[in-house]
Amino acid sequence: MLINYWRFARTHPRFLGFGFIMAFLSSAGQTYFIGVFGPDIQAEFGLDAGSWGRTYMLGTLLSAAVINWSGSLIDRVDLRIFTAVTLLGLSFACLLMGSVSSPVFLVLAIFMLRQFGQGLSSHTGITSMARYLSADRGKAIALAAIGFAVGEASLPVVGVFATQVWGWRQTFFTVAAVVLVSIPLALWLLKGHGQRHTAHAEALEAGAGEAGAQKSYTRKQALSEPCFYYLLPAMISPSLIGTALFFFPAEIARAKHWTSLWVTGHYWLYSFVAVAVTIYSGVLIDRFSAKRVVPVFLLPLALSLVVINLSDHRFLVWPFMILMGITSGLYFTGLSALWAEMYGLRYLGAIKSMTNAIMVFASALGPALVGTLLGWHVSFVTITLMLALFCVFATLMLIHALRMPRS
Repeated sequence: MLINYWRFARTHPRFLGFGFIMAFLSSAGQTYFIGVFGPDIQAEFGLDAGSWGRTYMLGTLLSAAVINWSGSLIDRVDLRIFTAVTLLGLSFACLLMGSVSSPVFLVLAIFMLRQFGQGLSSHTGITSMARYLSADRGKAIALAAIGFAVGEASLPVVGVFATQVWGWRQTFFTVAAVVLVSIPLALWLLKGHGQRHTAHAEALEAGAGEAGAQKSYTRKQALSEPCFYYLLPAMISPSLIGTALFFFPAEIARAKHWTSLWVTGHYWLYSFVAVAVTIYSGVLIDRFSAKRVVPVFLLPLALSLVVINLSDHRFLVWPFMILMGITSGLYFTGLSALWAEMYGLRYLGAIKSMTNAIMVFASALGPALVGTLLGWHVSFVTITLMLALFCVFATLMLIHALRMPRS
């Protein structure tokens, strides 16, 4: 298996590197990074957990409203221009976050971080892999998605220590500089993309008239199928639940009588497992298809939400992170490949921007929902068990959706 990956990586080293770097840089707008600054931001602006969660929700909802349009531009704009604008926007978002002086500007900064980081940076990297390396889509997405895992493993801990040394504002200024100097690297990794895109466009045109060619669905056509709506619970579960858990590491620590550093310090384990599962699932998807791999991807997450309540022992964080990592690894590769399998490549940017908007909305709802429940003094046990039941429900809907006849 690893030999196949090695050969594939040697064939497309730059383009796969581009997917990796875009996934990694998206960390600046991901909840697992922003969440570690929560206590400092709450203290500075006088926000409780519920208020901070709702502030984050508002900024994220604004991003969800825009990304359905902005993400679809990748179907029409040169990838090199799209990448440069995305990373410039992310760098400016980090500068704004480090400069905010009021809750109003805090919402704007969160909107920009979520739009250009979580939204467009990850969308650019993964959509490009699925579109231009379609013959080995599973492996391409898996290798690019390692960037997410590396960011999850390293940046929360780096953020905690950087905040202790410099403060949270200076940390965001530093991230802005890192993103800015990464733009030439990303564009260098796209060298020769003009020929790649021309070959892709010619292949689409040549295959469009062939018998048995895969149909490409527009957004309107996808939304006209009942199947899409049965997929929704599974689509939103990882974003809703994962974002909520990463957004409140201090609340997990408080409920389990641990320290916040003990929780965030084990994100590396979550990421290590996610990388391993991502790599293995990429091979499985190329061999068997995403439709056969993804139906059970939420069950480890459901189990993790049960396991975390079995004891307050500090090493229970290990199975918790491992099980979450399994779902994350299947999610990174499986759903991205599933959209390409179900809806084709021609309008993949528009389809993925729509699904990204839905998942961004879910990621906004998660912290606000959990923050509100915590504000109502609902116990951590009750919250996690409710989320576990939702995972089971979403799995049943997913299995039903994949068995439905298509138009």
